[in-house]
Amino acid sequence: MYVTDVIDESYRVAWADLCFMKENMLETLLTSLVGSLLYLLAFGYGIGGSMGGGQAYVVFIIPGIIALNTLSSTFSTVSMRVFVQKRFYFSFDEMLLCPIHVSSVVIGKSLYGVVRALISCTILLIVGKLIAPEVAITPWVFVIILASSFTFSLIGLLVGMKVKKTNSVSLISGTLIVPMTFLCGTLFDVSALPTWAGVAVYVLPLTHVSALTRAVSLGGGIPLDSVAILVAYMAVFFFVCWYLIKTNRC
Repeated sequence: MYVTDVIDESYRVAWADLCFMKENMLETLLTSLVGSLLYLLAFGYGIGGSMGGGQAYVVFIIPGIIALNTLSSTFSTVSMRVFVQKRFYFSFDEMLLCPIHVSSVVIGKSLYGVVRALISCTILLIVGKLIAPEVAITPWVFVIILASSFTFSLIGLLVGMKVKKTNSVSLISGTLIVPMTFLCGTLFDVSALPTWAGVAVYVLPLTHVSALTRAVSLGGGIPLDSVAILVAYMAVFFFVCWYLIKTNRC
C-alpha cells in the first residue's frame, strides 16, 4: 500500500508542474535543446572538424551532450520553480500541509525535471543516431537518463528550498553547474586534465553520468564505480530533501 500511495501522491504533486510544461512545451523544448545543439555544432563540427577528426569527435561528444542535457534540463528549472513557489506564491508550503507522504513531495517536485530531461534527451538521441549511427539507443541509456535527471532534480529541489534570493541560485549555478558543464567529461576525456583537477572532477556527479552514458551508447564496459557514485548521490540528496521537509527546515 505504501508504494502505491507514494506513486499516486507523487503524480498529484507533480500534476501542476506537468500541466505547466504541457502548456509551454515549445518553450520547454527550445530552452532544453538549443544549448545542447549549439555544443554539438560548435564543438563537434567546429572544433572537431578543424582538428581533422570531426566525425570521430562527434561520436565521442554525443553521449556527453546527452549527459549534459540531464543537468541543464533539470537543475535550474526545478530550483527556480520551487524557489518561486516557495518564496512568492507560498504554494509549496501549502502543499506541505496536505496529508501526504514526504517521499511523495520529494519525488513529485523532482518529476518536472525528470520528464523534461527525458523528452529532450530522447530527441537528442534520435538526432545523434542520425548524425552518428555508431551511437546505440538501448534501454540502459534511458535508465541512466532517468537516474541522472532524478539526481540533478533533487539537487535543484534542495537549492530551491533553501535559497532565499535569486542571486543565490545564480551563484550556485555559476560556481558549480558551469564548471561541471565543461570539465566533467562531456566534451573531452577527463584523463587529459592535470592530476589534481582530475581528482576534483572525479567526485562530481556529471563525470560519472558522462562515463555511464558513453559506455552504454558506444558499447564500452560499464564503470561500476560510476554506478555506485551516482546511486550514492541520488540516495544522499533524496534523504537530505526528505529530512529537511520532514523536520520543517526547508
